[in-house]
Amino acid sequence: MSSNMMPHAVCWSQDQNLIWTMVVSNGITFLSYLTICVTLFYLARKTRGAVARDWAFFLVGFGIFIVACGGTHLMEVITTWIPVFWISAWVSVTTAVFSAYVAVAFALKATHLGFGINDYARRLGDTENERARMEQSLVAARKLDEWNKMSAVVSHEINNPLAAIGNLLFLMQLNPELPEGVNGIVQQASDEVKRIETLTRSTLGFFRTSAGHEPVDLVSSAEAVRFLLGPTLRQRGVEMVIRSEGDCTVNAYAVETRQALLNLVRNAVEGTTRKGANVTVELTGRPDDVRVDVIDQGSGIAASVRDSLFQFGVSTKGDRGNGMGLWLVKQLVARHGGSIDVETRQDEGTRFTVIWPRQFPQVKAADESVTTNTGH
Repeated sequence: MSSNMMPHAVCWSQDQNLIWTMVVSNGITFLSYLTICVTLFYLARKTRGAVARDWAFFLVGFGIFIVACGGTHLMEVITTWIPVFWISAWVSVTTAVFSAYVAVAFALKATHLGFGINDYARRLGDTENERARMEQSLVAARKLDEWNKMSAVVSHEINNPLAAIGNLLFLMQLNPELPEGVNGIVQQASDEVKRIETLTRSTLGFFRTSAGHEPVDLVSSAEAVRFLLGPTLRQRGVEMVIRSEGDCTVNAYAVETRQALLNLVRNAVEGTTRKGANVTVELTGRPDDVRVDVIDQGSGIAASVRDSLFQFGVSTKGDRGNGMGLWLVKQLVARHGGSIDVETRQDEGTRFTVIWPRQFPQVKAADESVTTNTGH
């Protein structure tokens, strides 16, 4: 073979500049192709848990194709001085085989690849939206934490003068010279002081978060909401009716059950303008969950906002609402693996139905609950 063929260097008339130009350029090309091949093999190995097997195979095949292409350049360096052109030919054949494989495989996967790129772009957009929602939830959590601290300070500052007033009223009742008519007024004032103390303690405890999920009686949560909204109910002339059937205990974050019910009931009360109307909370214990229906006798929800009712920033109250109440309720219910639905009729009222699972989902929950006291 060597006697019938001449190395490239002879064909190039032993021109040293030409020879070394070709050797250096082909050598660099071979080393570059080899580096790309090693990198592709490394990526295939590192991503084998995330990349589909056929794509990993394609990645390896493409790497071999790259190094085969580099092999042809290596043979150009070798045959500069050693005329082993049949070896060079077989390297070219190998390169042709892998080139054909990669070309056909790439053409067959073009549609799938296009779909994958579009899907990746969509998921990337969803990730950005999720990040924005997490930031909003973080802001809500901070607001709640600030509200808790503020309510603790306010409760402390209110209870101190209330205790002093209560002591003074007690001393007045002990005074034998107190007129009989005044004694009844003093007793009434003393009862009101005790009521305010109870209200401040209940309000503070209503929003106090627990370390983890625990058995929660949704009927008790509804009664706590009725107590907290007592002044609003009396002012609007609306009665809150609670009906329960069966065991209504769920495994949940207690503060989040109260928060969800508070938002739903308060919205129902504010949507009911007719005095003497009822806001009804029906709780039905079922084998795997508890169904909670909050029903009002208001004017219903406008059709323009029904489809986007649970989206952040959408409010049925116009400028009076901030659009966080129902969005928050949906987040809290979904966090517990439940669902929420709404039925509304113009001038007849609205029914919100929450399905609250008895067991908390077996997923990693956040260490702190994300809640806020807002209206929709």
